[in-house]
Amino acid sequence: MTHQAPHPSPHCDAVARRLLTASAVRSHDPRTEIDWDAPLAPDLWFWPPERLTLYGTPLWDRMDHRQRVTLSRHEAAHMVRMAQWLELATIRLFARYLMARDGLGARAFYALTEMGDETRHITMFGRLLDRLDCRIHPIPAHIRLPFPLAAACFQDITMFASALIFEEVLDRYQREAMQDERLQPLVRSVCRLHVSEEARHVSFARAELRDAVRRASRGHVAFHRSFTALLASYTVPALVHPDRFGDLGLDPRQARHQARHNPHHRDTLLWAGEKLIAFLTEVDLIKRPQHPLWRRCGLMA
Repeated sequence: MTHQAPHPSPHCDAVARRLLTASAVRSHDPRTEIDWDAPLAPDLWFWPPERLTLYGTPLWDRMDHRQRVTLSRHEAAHMVRMAQWLELATIRLFARYLMARDGLGARAFYALTEMGDETRHITMFGRLLDRLDCRIHPIPAHIRLPFPLAAACFQDITMFASALIFEEVLDRYQREAMQDERLQPLVRSVCRLHVSEEARHVSFARAELRDAVRRASRGHVAFHRSFTALLASYTVPALVHPDRFGDLGLDPRQARHQARHNPHHRDTLLWAGEKLIAFLTEVDLIKRPQHPLWRRCGLMA
C-alpha cells in the first residue's frame, strides 16, 4: 500500500502557513531554555502521584513517601523513554509522507519544521533521562519489531491518527504536570516546552487527518479504522503501563496485577483519552466494531 497522491487543499495549506508563522515566532531551544544543572529536590515528585499506576492500591498504602517518590521517578522515566521512541517513529513516517509528494508546498514545509521540533524533543528527552538516572528498559518487542514492516500500511490516515494517539495522550498528562507545583522544576520545564510545541503538531495532524478521511473511499476508511484501533491497542498500554516494578524492590507480578486492575488508573486513562476519542469519533475513525480494541487500550469505557 502507498501514500495517497498529492492533492490541493486550501484549508490544510492555510493551517500549514499559520503554523509555519507560529513556529518561526515561538519555537524553543531546550539546550538554553531549560536549567539542566539545577539540583533535583529530594522530596518533590517526578510525576503527579494521582496519575501513577499504583496510586490507591494496597501496595501504595504500604509504601512510604520516599518509595512513592521513587515510583514516580521510574514511571516518569518510562513515559519519557516511550515518548522518545514514538517521536523517532513519527519522524520516519513523516519522511515517507514527504517522499511521496511531487513538490514541496506549505504543508511539506511545515512537516519538515515539525521533524525539526521532534529532533529537539528527542534530544531533550534524552537529557531528562540522564538526569532521572533510572535503568533504561528496552522498547517492548511487540512494538519495536513489527513497526518497520507495518509502517508501509500507515498512509496518510493512520499516520496522522497515530501521531494524535501519541501526542494527545501525552499532552493530557503533561499539561497537568507542568502546572503541578509538587513536581520537580526540571520535569515541569520539559513538559511546558513540549506542550507548547506539540500544540502545533496536534493542529497539523487534525487538519491533515480530516482532509485524508474526507477524500478516502469507504473501504479505505474502514481499513484504517481497524488499523488505527489495533495500533492503539498495542502502543497505549506500553506507554502507560511500565514494567519497572522490580527495579523498586516490589513483586513484579503482584504490582502489575494491582496496576492493571486499579480503578484510579483506569479513570486516568479515560481522562487522558477524552479529547482523542471524541475527535476520532467525529471524523468517522471510530465505530462500534472498533470499540473492543479501544477498550483494550483503556481509552474507552
